[in-house]
Amino acid sequence: MGGVMFLVLLCLSAGTLSVVQGEDPYFFFTWNVTYGTISPLGVPQQAILINGEFPGPNINSTSNNNIVINVFNNLDEPFLLTWNGIQQRKNSWQDGVPGTNCPILPGTNYTYHFQVKDQIGSYFYYPTTAMHRAAGGFGGLRVNSRLLIPVPYADPEDDYTVLIGDWYTKSHSTLRNFLDSGRSIGRPDGVLINGKNAKDGRVPHRPKHITNHLTSTSANVSRSLSLPTKTPRITTWLPSTRFTKTVLTGKGIIRYTNGKGPASPEIPEAPVGWAWSLNQFRSFRWNLTASAARPNPQGSYHYGSINITRTIKLVNSASRGDGKLRYAINGASHVDPDTPLKLAEYYGVADKVFKYDTISDEPPATIDKVTLAPNVLNVTFRNFIEIIFENHEKSMQSWHLDGYSFFAVAIEPGRWTPEKRKNYNLLDAVSRHTVQVFPKSWAAIMLTFDNAGMWNLRSELSENRYLGQQLYISVISPARSLRDEYNLPEDTLLCGHC
Repeated sequence: MGGVMFLVLLCLSAGTLSVVQGEDPYFFFTWNVTYGTISPLGVPQQAILINGEFPGPNINSTSNNNIVINVFNNLDEPFLLTWNGIQQRKNSWQDGVPGTNCPILPGTNYTYHFQVKDQIGSYFYYPTTAMHRAAGGFGGLRVNSRLLIPVPYADPEDDYTVLIGDWYTKSHSTLRNFLDSGRSIGRPDGVLINGKNAKDGRVPHRPKHITNHLTSTSANVSRSLSLPTKTPRITTWLPSTRFTKTVLTGKGIIRYTNGKGPASPEIPEAPVGWAWSLNQFRSFRWNLTASAARPNPQGSYHYGSINITRTIKLVNSASRGDGKLRYAINGASHVDPDTPLKLAEYYGVADKVFKYDTISDEPPATIDKVTLAPNVLNVTFRNFIEIIFENHEKSMQSWHLDGYSFFAVAIEPGRWTPEKRKNYNLLDAVSRHTVQVFPKSWAAIMLTFDNAGMWNLRSELSENRYLGQQLYISVISPARSLRDEYNLPEDTLLCGHC
C-alpha cells in the first residue's frame, strides 16, 4: 500500500450496512449583482439587484449546511456582502466587511463559503461597501432546526420571510456624496416591507421569520388580527419608526388560505416613550426548560457564574472635524485602510497598516477632538468580557458584533456605574448579536471571545457606520491551530500591502 493506510468506518446493526458520512450538505448559489430601476415609493430610482431581484434571493438553510455563493460584481464600484448574525466560527475570512476582505472589483467575482451552525432563526445579508446598503443588495437568510434538535413550538404549516426596512428615494451615490461633503443624509422617506411600500400577500398560515434591515432608524412592529372561530384569517402588520420626530409607518396585509373578507381597518397605536421599550426588553427571557440549541460559553450555559476578566466601556458621539460630520467611539472615528486589517495581521504587515488599542477601555471624561484612524481592540482569546454601550445622544443607537452572539444582560436609562451590575439578568438573558441602546441610556452585554479572527463591532445605522462609528476586535489564538481558526482560503482576494 506504499505506506498509506486507508480507514473506513462502517456501522453494522441487525444485518444492515451503512457508511458514515463525513461532511454536512452543500448548497451552491450563483449571484449576479447589477443595477436596476425600481420605484418602491413611487419614484423611479437606481437600485442594486441580485439576479434581477429586489430584495435579493432568500437563502433557506438548515443548521450545519455549507453555503457556497459565487458573487459576480457587475456594478461600477467595488462590492462586498456580509452575513448579518451568522457567527462564521473560526472563519472571519468570509465575514465580508472591509476590515477582513478586499472588495470584489467591478467585472470580477468571489466565492463565499461558510457553514451555518446551531443558530436557528432569521438573519439577513447586505452590502458593506460605500452606502450600497441604502440601495438594496439585501435579502433574508433563514437557518432551520435539524430534526435532531427539537424546538419548543409546533411546526408552522409554511414559512414566510418578512423584511422590514426604511428607504430613501435618493440614490446611494447621492447619499454618499452628502456624507463625504459633511452633510447628514437626514431622515428616510418611507418604510418598506419586502421591498414594497404596501404588500397584500397571500401565504399559508402564520409567518415565522421577521427581519429588521433598517439603515437609519429603529422600528416597532404591531399586529392586528381578524379572528374567525379557530384560526386567524388576516393579519395587518404595522412597522413604525421609533424615537424619531416624524414617525414613518408602513402597512402590510398577510392573508391566510382560509381568509375571507377585507382586513380590519383598526390599526393598533404605536407605543409611546422609553418605559414601554425597556419593559419589552426585560420581557425577553430564555426558556430554560425547553429543548433547543443554546450558546455554551466556557463549557457552561450558566454565564452569570463566569468571572469577568475585562470591562470595556464604549461611548458613541457625533462631532464635526474639519467642518465635516464624523461619528466616533471613545473619541476615535474608524477609517478603513487600503489593506484589510485581517490580511495585514496574517502577512505580518500590521505595523504598516494600524495600531492596536487606539482607544482605552474607559472613555475620556470629555472628548474635545476626534481621532481619524483604524480603530482596533486587542482581546485575549477565550476571555470572558463585559462591554458597556453608553449613549449620550438624543437619538437611538444600535450595535452589532460579527462572529459572536452575546448575552444582553441590561438596558437602563442614565449612565452606567459598577453598582448597576446588581440589576443584571444573570440567569436567562437571550443570546443575540445586536443590541439597541435608547437615547440617554446604556446597555450591558457579556460574552466569551472564543472565536479567533478579526471581528467588526459597528453601529447598525448606515450613516454612523460610514462616518466612523465602528471598530474591529482582534482575537488571536496563541496555538495558531486549525482547531481554533481556518487557514487563509486559496481564492482570497489580495489588495494593499498584501
